[in-house]
Amino acid sequence: MLRTKIPAAVVEDPVGMTAMVSAVRTQVLGLVARRFTGGNGPYAGLSMLPEKILWPLHRDGLDPVPRMAEWRSRRPVARLPLPFGLRAWLVTGYEPVRQVLGSVDNYSNDFGKFAGRIGISVAQDPGGLGFADPPVHSRLRKVLTPEFTMRRLARLQPRIDAIVAGRLDAMAEMDGTADLWHDFALPIPALTICELLGVPYADRDYFQKLSTARFDMADGAHTTLDTIGESLTYLGGLITEQRRNPGDGLLGSLIRAHGDEIDDRELAGLADGVLTGGLETSASMLALGALVLMSDEGMAARMREGDNVDQMVEELLRYLTVVQVAFPRVAVRDVRVGGADIRAGDVVICSLSGADRDDVIGDDPERMDPARNPHKSHMAFGYGIHRCVGAELARMELRTAYPALIRRFPGMTPAVPPAELKFRRASIVFGLDELPVNLGDSLLH
Repeated sequence: MLRTKIPAAVVEDPVGMTAMVSAVRTQVLGLVARRFTGGNGPYAGLSMLPEKILWPLHRDGLDPVPRMAEWRSRRPVARLPLPFGLRAWLVTGYEPVRQVLGSVDNYSNDFGKFAGRIGISVAQDPGGLGFADPPVHSRLRKVLTPEFTMRRLARLQPRIDAIVAGRLDAMAEMDGTADLWHDFALPIPALTICELLGVPYADRDYFQKLSTARFDMADGAHTTLDTIGESLTYLGGLITEQRRNPGDGLLGSLIRAHGDEIDDRELAGLADGVLTGGLETSASMLALGALVLMSDEGMAARMREGDNVDQMVEELLRYLTVVQVAFPRVAVRDVRVGGADIRAGDVVICSLSGADRDDVIGDDPERMDPARNPHKSHMAFGYGIHRCVGAELARMELRTAYPALIRRFPGMTPAVPPAELKFRRASIVFGLDELPVNLGDSLLH
């Protein structure tokens, strides 16, 4: 694993599968944490922030803490105390979350507006979709969306199949144990994104290490600005080469289709957004979904037989909702939501994990039900103009990887008791730092 110097202002943050996990979101919460705690180390003191701020990111095993259900039932839009005199609101109910995320006119995602609220320089804006408002967002989304249609993505299915098979073969050569996070869940989206972007084969080992290093948990850091900067530098060089000789991947396709309509910085921001948005989120879903399957033999059997795989994947996405909150919006005018009066300039934080456990979803939403036919669509990919552009690619990976894993290692079990699993305590992208498993017997394809 690549090791880099961890700078002061480092933390992860939201957007996630929905406009998601963009590089400098990390800086935003990092600087909030740093200013609040005075910390200068990795994570910038995020885990030291008080419970009254961080509790929406905590979980009880795989479930949101009980307090989430209490807030959702009594006050689905409520004040969340933040430092520096900021007025902030936590939105936990399904319909209020949908109302906020679906509004184009009442809230802003513009990096400059949010950065100004906590004293961050707008020069740190990383670009990409997650920090942009229309018309900039509309222009970039229009450029990117055609590359993520099912028809366009279908070309990647053979490679995803091969990547998954390759990881399973590698695990079968081990001594009967594996770390499912590092050996399976993380490499699959990393290598898929290499294929999507058009990273040359000679660079893929380096790029995979570079990609995963930002999520290395050494010293408690999930990401580093050094690694992000190195990634952007690499992508800049790749874009320069693709300008000269466009390949078949995403970058080459965008350059051929749009040429001078999109500059190198915008391209690098979009590519890095695809990397950060599609890597840890998909990896966390793969690892946590496998953990659910290991604990439910009936569901595992159905997955192994290919029985309603799509339906089970959607229920896993809803139940786990690994991107716990959407990127904070700033209200641009006074607005009333869920009985609360939000003022212009207030920060609004939508809990996606809270919304996906709302009763409007269907009966007993706190329970994982592989046969569920929900009344409402889940929020795991967000909603509105910032809904995850890579949702279908994530689904392809999950629908391929889960059945293949369960078929190859039908007796796989966690290698440690549930209480010893290292879940992340206060992470926007919920997940594990490692998932040791006993593989049991390996079956041929």
